[in-house]
Amino acid sequence: MNRKVFCLLGLPIDIVSMRETVDAVRAAIREQRRLFVSTPNLNFLIACQADEAFRRSVIESDLSVADGMPLVWMSRMLGIPLPERVTGSGLFESLRGNPPPPGDTPIRVFIFGGPPGAAQAAGERINAHSPGMRCVGYETPGFGSVADMSGDDLMQRIDQSGADFLLVALSAQKAQAWIMHNRARLTVPVICNMGAVVNFEAGTVRRAPLWLQRTGLEWVWRIREEPMLWRRYWRDGKACLRLAFLQLLPYVLWLRLHRPAPSAQPVIQYRHDAQGSHVAIVGPVPDSIPQALRESIDRALAREGDLTIDLTALTYLGPCFAGEMLTLESRLKARGDTLRLVGLSARTRRLLDWNGIRKDFSGAA
Repeated sequence: MNRKVFCLLGLPIDIVSMRETVDAVRAAIREQRRLFVSTPNLNFLIACQADEAFRRSVIESDLSVADGMPLVWMSRMLGIPLPERVTGSGLFESLRGNPPPPGDTPIRVFIFGGPPGAAQAAGERINAHSPGMRCVGYETPGFGSVADMSGDDLMQRIDQSGADFLLVALSAQKAQAWIMHNRARLTVPVICNMGAVVNFEAGTVRRAPLWLQRTGLEWVWRIREEPMLWRRYWRDGKACLRLAFLQLLPYVLWLRLHRPAPSAQPVIQYRHDAQGSHVAIVGPVPDSIPQALRESIDRALAREGDLTIDLTALTYLGPCFAGEMLTLESRLKARGDTLRLVGLSARTRRLLDWNGIRKDFSGAA
């Protein structure tokens, strides 16, 4: 799957619409190909600043969609207009509520998590009213540790259910940790953390009206439905303001002052030797990754060994190139190789820090 991503305060966000996300899920099921979907919202973004394991779970996802309107607003400030907000609950509703395309069958979902009784109620409602989906099993694990919720018998039940889609409905950090701990043990193609979806599907919590979702005021409705959430929203709001003033706004200002002309293209120099692949970038990398750079990255990924990117002569680093490097680092790490950034000026280090990613790369200290 070819991804177009940008970096937002240390997280990769895919530039996709709801339609494209639905198509990606259906294609993964059709091809029996692993697709780990993360749905970052503002709470994800804030928690990931302090929880590196949580952050790595998003980085190592196969698809990371902007679930929260604040992330959409931030992307627009960076000059990256996302097509739309792609919520986990909206994605699930689209998959459940629409008949499968010709040649496909209804998606078989297994529900893991939720409060007592919610998964069963959600499964029954899905089977009674959903042309695009069938619930083939559910499990309510309670409040144990990730290890307690990861027994071999549970993994067997999930796999033997024949599920195409595993909906994990735990708290955000625990759900991502559970998926990271167990995804290699499961054969289910699509795995997604969708904490609130079980309650919506069970009917125990009502989802906000569409106009509130589109205006970014869904949090008001959520507090009305679940009053204890106000503490989380208050805490996340304060932390978001701090990140905005220290990282986001300085970066936005720099981008507006230094954005290159649309015709500006870098010179890309590629070589491969016994130490691995080497890519040197001379000039700016615009917001759309140049074809020459894309081809060099593909050549590096096709060969064994580490990848070193020389940024000595880089003059512009935008959020799309930052996102590309973040996902590239993850792909190389998965196969046991390293991405090294060398030739960093004080300005480039500052740009990486504003993106929240300098600590991810060897040689970028």
